[in-house]
Parts: sequence; C-alpha cells; structure tokens
Amino acid sequence: MSYILGIGLAVIGLCIVFAMLYKKSVIDKKIQELRDTEDEKLKAKIKAKEIIKNAESEALILKKDIELKAKETVYQMKEEAEKEIKIAKNEVLQKELRLTRKEESVDNKLEKIEAKSIELEKTRGELEKKNEEVQALIEKQEVELERISELSKSEAKEMLISKLRDSLTHETAVAIREFEAKLKETKEDISKRILSTVIGKAASEYVVDSTVSVVNLPNDEMKGRIIGREGRNIRTIESLTGVDIIIDDTPEAVVLSSYDGVKREVARRAIEKLISDGRIHPGKIEELVNKSRKEIEKDILEAGEQALIEVGIQGMHPEIVKTLGRLKYRTSYGQNVLVHSIEVARLAANLAAELGADAELAKRGGLLHDIGKVLDHEIESSHALIGGEFLKKFGEHEDVINAVMAHHNEVEYSTVESILVQAADAVSASRPGARMETLSSYLKRLASLEEIAKSFKGVESSYAIQAGREIRIIINPDVVSDDEAAVMAREVAKKIEETMQYPGQIKVTILRETRATEYAK
Repeated sequence: MSYILGIGLAVIGLCIVFAMLYKKSVIDKKIQELRDTEDEKLKAKIKAKEIIKNAESEALILKKDIELKAKETVYQMKEEAEKEIKIAKNEVLQKELRLTRKEESVDNKLEKIEAKSIELEKTRGELEKKNEEVQALIEKQEVELERISELSKSEAKEMLISKLRDSLTHETAVAIREFEAKLKETKEDISKRILSTVIGKAASEYVVDSTVSVVNLPNDEMKGRIIGREGRNIRTIESLTGVDIIIDDTPEAVVLSSYDGVKREVARRAIEKLISDGRIHPGKIEELVNKSRKEIEKDILEAGEQALIEVGIQGMHPEIVKTLGRLKYRTSYGQNVLVHSIEVARLAANLAAELGADAELAKRGGLLHDIGKVLDHEIESSHALIGGEFLKKFGEHEDVINAVMAHHNEVEYSTVESILVQAADAVSASRPGARMETLSSYLKRLASLEEIAKSFKGVESSYAIQAGREIRIIINPDVVSDDEAAVMAREVAKKIEETMQYPGQIKVTILRETRATEYAK
C-alpha cells in the first residue's frame, strides 16, 4: 500500500511538475509575444519618424524650387519692363531728334525764303526800271508811226481791227459751217454705237446703299441692356465708334446712323458680338469694338485686292489698295463708290479699246478716280484734287493722276484717257437706278437751275434738260451780244457751283438767234 501510495504521490508530483512546466512555457510565450509587439511598435515609430523627416526634406526642397521659380519670374518681368522702358525712351529720343531736324529744316527754309525775297525785290526794281524804259520807247515809236502814217493811234488800230474782223469772221463762219455739217452727219451715229457697245460690255446691277444700318435684337429687353445703367453702355459705344445709336419704338431693332460707312459697320459688328456674348458692359464693349475694327481693316484690304482682281490691274502700292478698299463703305447719292469705281474702270477701258487709246491707263484711272472721297473729310478740298495728291505720294503714273484730277474739269486734260475716264464716270452715274434722289429734291433742283438762269439780264427763257445735267438758256439777241453770251455762260456755271449741290457736272448752253434780212431787187 505504501508502495502504491508512493507511486501515486510520485505520479501526482510529476503531473504537478508537468503542469507547472506547461504553464511556465505558456507564460514565456506570452512574454515573448509581448516583447515582439513592443519591437514592432518601436520599429513603426522609427519608420514614422523617417517618413516625417523625408516629407519635411521634400517640402523644404519644393519650397526652395518655388522660391527660385518666383525669383526667375520676377527677374523676367523686370527685364521685360526695363526693355519696354528702353524702347519707349528710344522712341521719345527718335521723335525729339526728328523734331530737331524739322526745326533745323524750317529754319533753313526760312533763311532761303528771306534771301529769295531780297533777291526778288531787287529783280522787281530792275524790271520796273526796264519796263519804264520799254514804255518810253513804245511811246516814242507810236509818235513816230503817227507822224509817218498821218493817222492817230486809235484810228490806225480801229482800221486794222475792222479789216481783220471782217476777214476772219467770214472765213471762220464758212469753216465752222462746213465742219458742223460734216460732224453732224457722223457724230451721233458714232457716239451711239460706241456708248451702246461699251455699256453692253460693262452691264452690272446696282444696290442702293444708305447712311443707316439696322441691328436686329432677340427681344426688346436687349434695348435696355444696350442702353445700360444711366446710359453708360450706349454712351461708350457711341464714343468708341463715332456712330449715333437710335433706339425708338421699332420692335426688336436698333438703328445706327453715320455718314462714315466704316464706323457704322464697326458699330454694327460690335453690337452683334455683344448680343451673342451676353456680357454687355464698358470693358467688354471696348474689347469687341477693337476686335471689330481689326476685322474691318482686314475686310477693307481684301476688298481693295478683290477690286484689282476684278478689273485685272497689277502692281499697285499697298497703301493705295487699302485706301481703295475703304470705298466699299462709302456711298455717293446712295451709290456704292467702290462698285461705281469698278464699273467706271471697265467702261473707260472699253471706250479706250473702241477708240484705239491706252485701255490699261484708262482702266487704272477709272478705278482710282474717286479715291479722294475716302480722304475728303480729312482735307478741305475737291475729292479729285485730293485723290491726285494722294496718288503722287505713292509714285502713281502722272497720266493716271491727271485722269483722277481732271475728271471734274478742275485741271486741264493731258491725255485722251483722262477724257474717257470723265465720260465713263458720267455714264456710270447717270444710269437708271444708279443714284438715289427723291422726286421732290429732283424737281427742286431743276427749278433752282431755271431760276438761276432767269436771274441774268437778257434771258428770255431757260429749260433744265437731261435729268438736270444741262441747262439751256435762250437770250434776247438785241440785249446780249455773242461775246457777252460767252461771259454769261461762265457766270451762270459759276453761280450754279456756288449755290447748288449736285452729282457729276451740269452743262450750260446759251442759245442766241441772229437774223439777217435782205431783199434782192
């Protein structure tokens, strides 16, 4: 029993020892797991510190890069500003230099003028002295002639003039009658044939232009937006474009009024862009007006180039081409001036071809004959003279310049092509529908012509014919002589020029009937 009890106790002891050992191993394992967890936490902390350190390092590098780029941008802006300031200073210096040169040139010219003035005064004195000597010599010769001929100066003069007058009058009358008889037989047929052929070759359509443009609006509410608060928008548009904007009861529309077609077109395009954009305020208005103005300048150049292509002209100065294109937006009595100029070029070329003249010269003169109308608001003078002076600046041929300046009889013709340009201009302007004129103003113009003619002494009646392009005046032959009739024609023409406005030119014809009666016995 004691043996079995000892064995049992031993077994129980062993079990207790094994249990304690197992528990210890479990405890050791738990302790080891706790240690591993602490190591991982420590490693994580170390890693986190490294990440933070790296992030701070990268942030510092990024900050330095940004600062460097900012410094570079500031430096570039500074360089650009200094460059612009330098350019502006150079421009100012150049302008000052030009002004200085001009002042020196003016001073030199004044000195030369003063010297010439002194020289002219001296020459004038010498001429007066010589004139006195010549006059004394003439008087001496006249006295001697009177002594030899036994006739006074007035008697000899009257006798000589009387003989010459009788002889010349007879010969001139015979020659004139013969010439008129021959000319009358052929001139009408030739003129009709040439003009009908030329006009047939240059047939074209007309669209009457006006001095107003209409801009359609999506709704009437847009009128208020165009006007703007206290009218600031409409004032801005009018001041930037130079166009009058009329906003009335017309539904969904505003009217633009200006005699300058370019300004009117700039305003029209700008308003349409504003309506399309929807943002209507002074800043946007200025932006779109400038944009429209650039577009118009491009269109003007294209119009000038297209006109040259249409009539087949090459080799023209770019500034002349650009100015020619501006005629697209210029009207005269409702007639588009560029369309009119193209037709005049074709008519003049066809007339020249029919008559054997220089067709290219006539064509060039016809295309450029009204170019001065673009510039006549800048210079107070006739558009024909302005156009000629403008073409001289850019080296245009002198015969073309003469055709431009002479087409309203303000200078003498130097070539037959200049006469053909004037004829083509008259044909183009007088075509049915070419120019717009109300019936009342037309009748008033005719009445004014007849009243001007009747205001002169010796006029029995007057008739405005050829749609107001000619005034025929019948005078009393007992009151007005032939010489006085020629003077009267000039005075009537001058009074018409001073008191009336009309397209083209008006021919003044004075008719004086002379009757000679004799009886054969």
